[in-house]
Amino acid sequence: MKGRSSMNKKSNRTAISRRRFLQTSSLAAAALAGVGARGRDAWCAEPPSNSPLTEFSYGDVSIASDPHESQLMNTHHVLMALSEDSLLKPFRQLSGMSAPGDDLGGWYTYDPNYDYRKGFDEGFAPGCNFGQWVSALARVYAITGETATREKVLRLNRLYAQTITPDFYVKNRFPAYTYDKLVLGLLDSHTHAHDPQALAILEQTTNTALPHLPGHAIEHDHPWRTDKDPADASWTWDESYTISENLFLAYQRGAGQRYYDLGLQYLDDTAWFDPLSRNENVLNGRHAYSYVNSLSSAMMAYFVAGSEKHLRAARNAFAMLEEQSFATGGWGPDETLRAPGSSDVYDSLTKTHHSFETPCGSYAHFKLTRYLLRATRDSHYGDSMERMMYNTVLGALPLEENGKNFYYADYNFDGQRVYKEARWACCSGTLPQVAADYRINTYLRGRQAVYVNLYVPSTLRWNENGEALSLTQEGDYPFEDLVTFTVTSSQPAELTLHFRIPKWAQGAQIFVNGARADGLAEPGRFAAIRREWKTGDRVELDFPLRMRLETIDAQHTDTVALMRGPLVLMAVKQEPKAPLPKVTREQLLAAKRVSERQWLASSASGPVTMLPFTSMGSRPYTTYLKAT
Repeated sequence: MKGRSSMNKKSNRTAISRRRFLQTSSLAAAALAGVGARGRDAWCAEPPSNSPLTEFSYGDVSIASDPHESQLMNTHHVLMALSEDSLLKPFRQLSGMSAPGDDLGGWYTYDPNYDYRKGFDEGFAPGCNFGQWVSALARVYAITGETATREKVLRLNRLYAQTITPDFYVKNRFPAYTYDKLVLGLLDSHTHAHDPQALAILEQTTNTALPHLPGHAIEHDHPWRTDKDPADASWTWDESYTISENLFLAYQRGAGQRYYDLGLQYLDDTAWFDPLSRNENVLNGRHAYSYVNSLSSAMMAYFVAGSEKHLRAARNAFAMLEEQSFATGGWGPDETLRAPGSSDVYDSLTKTHHSFETPCGSYAHFKLTRYLLRATRDSHYGDSMERMMYNTVLGALPLEENGKNFYYADYNFDGQRVYKEARWACCSGTLPQVAADYRINTYLRGRQAVYVNLYVPSTLRWNENGEALSLTQEGDYPFEDLVTFTVTSSQPAELTLHFRIPKWAQGAQIFVNGARADGLAEPGRFAAIRREWKTGDRVELDFPLRMRLETIDAQHTDTVALMRGPLVLMAVKQEPKAPLPKVTREQLLAAKRVSERQWLASSASGPVTMLPFTSMGSRPYTTYLKAT
């Protein structure tokens, strides 16, 4: 396989030049300032290390933010209420078994006569979400320790194990996609729900699936199943190019050498990762969510196999993606990546309401930015994750018990927040995972160090060299400027706390126990404070949340989104199809806050209400305005 020779089983990573530079510069600055002694505050970096940052466990973080917790509890309630016979029904049907219970309907149901040309949604991807739902349940068990949740995970795995037959993959339009989700569900059952049979069921799943998968990554829309109707394009929509991430993860979590080898085998190198590693932009026309999701496979190739090529590919692709992203952080109008320098993203403001595949896209985005942040310690990836969280998925409509799910965010000039018509679509699988993952996105761990990545009211509890510590985060960010952290420690402990200072946060300040730390809050990097921390120590971050404008692209500089800190403030329209208000840049930048979550901007036709996506409700709105 092309590119395999560049990867060894043992990591041969070398330090990234930028990281070396930052470490050297920070240590030199600390020395010049005469700080760094034990027990004194210091602006410093960790000791030089090639090791990536690691994730805390789901149970290490408790969140005290209503929007985040409501999303977790909503999705968990829906999953716990699902009938197990209904969940197993398409597996049993596809395998020719007796299948009691009601159909869930929507994408999840099995229809042997399905034809997307006659009716796209009903029966599109039977059983597609099962592995994701088991994964989400296992993660919630790790968060809550709730016995009923673990018992449901174990029951579902054992019932599923009875349905594993070749026919499930022979009859399924998405054998690789579904296998990929099953792998992750079983891995999370093993890791987070401590299912002693999960890895054995995984092995059974892999043995059954492999003969019915392509032998290598097949590009989207490329036919490979010669026994299927060539006129039915849906048989070419499988996503084998995404599966390496979870195969590498299986190897990493102890499932065996075969998963390492399979991870290498399914890397989409020739058409995708090789040109990206050379900084060739090959995004145009590709299915947005799945190809961004596949970049996590490149990152796992870096973490597990030591491939610098795949790290370059992921970094380059992410930079290309940002160049065609909306101000919200979303991307891929009509689920399609676009040509560099084109007007496609601007044109989408009038041509589609399918602007961003929100739960799936945010899940892929969060994984990728978390991997990149772990590998590089570059705070830019945290900035992007924060923007995505507050402006897209945190405002998704709740998952309903009948399978209605929020799918697309709408950035059209005539936007509205609505459910997708189809039930149990792919986004009903990723939203529960996203809701659980806010915890592992908020804090990351280094050597004698904690990185604070997201500003969400929460408490992190962990052990450092045998000492029990906690870090409690409070505040109403991103609506208020101040975020406060309080340390609790069983004994004084020396370590470094790193705080992400967003690129937009010019004039940010940091206070340690009331004393201002001058020169520490540099926008676009992590501020590092190393000292001996003890119970009651406080760190306060003051982020000036100023208004600014971001244009849709370089060719349409009059089309702007109003930003305040990481938030996009969207203009409420009086009614659907109403004309855009006529505003100037000065009027937008002078918008006045009139309540906790609402601003008013002047316009030629009167005041315009500006709201964040999370507060929009069912009102018509526009994300972008034409400003003179």
